[in-house]
Amino acid sequence: MHINNKQFTGNWAVILGGSSGFGLAAVEKLASHGMNIAVLYRETAVSERILKQNLAKLAEENSITIAPFNINALDTKARASFIQNLSTLAANHSVKLLLHSIARGNLKPLVADDKNDELSIDDIQLTTYAMATSILDWARDLLKAEMFNADARIIGLTSEGADKYWEGYAAVSIAKSSLESLNTYMAVELSKYGIKTNLIQAGITETPSLMRIPGSEKLLETAINRNPFGRMTKPGDVANVIYLLCTDEAAWINGTVIHVDGGEHCR
Repeated sequence: MHINNKQFTGNWAVILGGSSGFGLAAVEKLASHGMNIAVLYRETAVSERILKQNLAKLAEENSITIAPFNINALDTKARASFIQNLSTLAANHSVKLLLHSIARGNLKPLVADDKNDELSIDDIQLTTYAMATSILDWARDLLKAEMFNADARIIGLTSEGADKYWEGYAAVSIAKSSLESLNTYMAVELSKYGIKTNLIQAGITETPSLMRIPGSEKLLETAINRNPFGRMTKPGDVANVIYLLCTDEAAWINGTVIHVDGGEHCR
């Protein structure tokens, strides 16, 4: 059986939050299958220099284009400027994937002795926009710019914390719950444009964003014990499913939350 390892040649992915964790793993996986990639991130000059070197090497090895953008993906003007720049690099209707992997939020309790240490309504709103509703702004602007492929995919990342208590996770939990509702509406209302919208709920994964959660060490320990395969989820496990969702064979998957955790959620 012939397997086309470069089936995405000529297509583009726009990855929001692509400098580490799931986003970077997706860059590496999609690059190996011929996808051109626009990688958006926020990094210091030192970190960005290393990242750009690695991305340039990856692009050369796979004979593709990887365009790095160190911008604030939550800023309206920055988003408009990016889409204008992308239109000079990519043909109309060539964006196969929009991956929303932004991890930016407030990790505070609902109530604290010091009011400055507790979660504010502004904290909740900022976190919800960063980790949930900004995906809609990106989707609509790319659609209006006629960048989406006729068989495009939008993928977001939710978590088990959307409906479970984790210490300090309230704002992110609210955001992820909102994202899951938004996923349903985007799946229906964007379907007429050929776009399929899905979410991935990964198992507990040792990423930079997870390590910022209070008590993350306990979450990691618990995940290994809960997982039927006795190990944590790896970013590469999630990247593999992101790739699968972009294939022609996955064209009928829409509006779902897909568990990528080896069965961890079953326990």
